[in-house]
Amino acid sequence: MTLSITSAFDSGNIRVLSTTADSAALEIVRDHASEFYQWFHFRVAGAAGRDITLSITNCAGAAYPDGWPDYKARWSEDRENWQQADTRYANGTLTIRLSPDTDSVWLAYFAPYSMERHHDLIAWAANQPGVTQRELGLTLDGQPLDMLTLGDGPKQVWLYARQHPGESMAEWWMEGALERLCDEEDAVARLLRQKATFHIVPNMNPDGSRRGHLRTNAAGVNLNREWHAPSMERSPEVFLTRAAMDATGVDFAMDVHGDEAIPAVFLAGFEGIPSITERQLALYHRFRDTLALRTPDFQTRRGYPVASAGKANLSMSTNQLAERFGAVSMTLEMPFKDNDDLPDPDFGWSPARSMQLAKDCLAVLAEMIADM
Repeated sequence: MTLSITSAFDSGNIRVLSTTADSAALEIVRDHASEFYQWFHFRVAGAAGRDITLSITNCAGAAYPDGWPDYKARWSEDRENWQQADTRYANGTLTIRLSPDTDSVWLAYFAPYSMERHHDLIAWAANQPGVTQRELGLTLDGQPLDMLTLGDGPKQVWLYARQHPGESMAEWWMEGALERLCDEEDAVARLLRQKATFHIVPNMNPDGSRRGHLRTNAAGVNLNREWHAPSMERSPEVFLTRAAMDATGVDFAMDVHGDEAIPAVFLAGFEGIPSITERQLALYHRFRDTLALRTPDFQTRRGYPVASAGKANLSMSTNQLAERFGAVSMTLEMPFKDNDDLPDPDFGWSPARSMQLAKDCLAVLAEMIADM
């Protein structure tokens, strides 16, 4: 009996080249109308009690080939608990070995955050005291672009995630943030809701998420290169969100992402924008350095190169919002691999750690919201 492998479900992505009783050769499918690929998510059936080997053969041409060395695929038998699999990368092939106890096992690049769970999150949050839900508009595939608003304070805080849909840890972060902000017994949440109004877009790219894309929307567009000139034809998600931001203004913004290659949590700022101020930069550094003191899951040694003066890419949201509004804006990056400073051999970087990091970020924001 050969293995049965399918990705015909929400966020699924794999192409089956061949199968035997205990092995399969596979390929990751490119994002629609794009050269990007790296996200995979599929189910293997018929493998209970056997040692199986799964070989993803086209990894050398993926968007970020540096993401494969030392990476561990995630697998689950119940779609709730995702562990690290025995994974090796060599000569362009990612080899995953498993010995599942059940006849169906799921594998993914990172623990998935399904659109069904997204709708559950929106429904739950919208029913919490003081929270309002707004549909900003529809995506190219006709899905709703959801925003949640809470708080009564004058500071305008925007949290948005998953511009790159394969970075599913970003929406796990959002779930953690909403859990804390909606807890009426949490002093940090109460202070934040008194001092600020939060505008939260938990998933900026529903179409890419459902389609199983790594980085683009239904038109094959990288949303985080559209913020200077979005359009309803190419990037309605950015067009609609930026219009809502123009209506409220932005004092603080965090764009939540995942990074394929760097085994650490880090921030990227807006240092190269033309109209940067000392106040903006000081507040950004204060947030970054305080977060590093608060949690060992965050560090400041590793990260992206800093843009030189006047050379920031204004098509990216963090730079655009800092320039457009004078906001303190930042991009938060979490790893697909693990935090090498504090590794977890069983789960690696995980949904639980993503959710906890969100709560730590909010605690830091509470310490400085009055100065934003």
